[in-house]
Amino acid sequence: MKKILIIDDSQMSRNYHSAILQENGYEILQAADGAEGLEKALMNQIDAVMVDINMPVMDGFEFIRRLRCEESHKLLPVIIMSTEKSDEDVTQGMNAGANLYLVKPVDPDTLLDSIEKMIPKFKKLEAK
Repeated sequence: MKKILIIDDSQMSRNYHSAILQENGYEILQAADGAEGLEKALMNQIDAVMVDINMPVMDGFEFIRRLRCEESHKLLPVIIMSTEKSDEDVTQGMNAGANLYLVKPVDPDTLLDSIEKMIPKFKKLEAK
């Protein structure tokens, strides 16, 4: 079973996205901020990360930058999901190392399609 880490300070948002993914066969880990998310990412075998930008303790941009410093997580699929939609935010997210930037609310089909397309690519790169 594929394992997805969802990092968002909104419990409602985490639960919403978790429910969509769990209904489609994914195992979910949750974290309320980037620091907790980084700890869970490094301590668990995960297949992708979904992260918000604006969070206390450590924001999503810093989470991604720190995650990408870890050799074992350089290629891990990371999707930013945020209500922020300025070009500056998107650019900053992609420069930090995100693979995709989605604006909330994210349509369930778009979410599933994004995850399902990214994980196989990651597994092929990881195998090389």
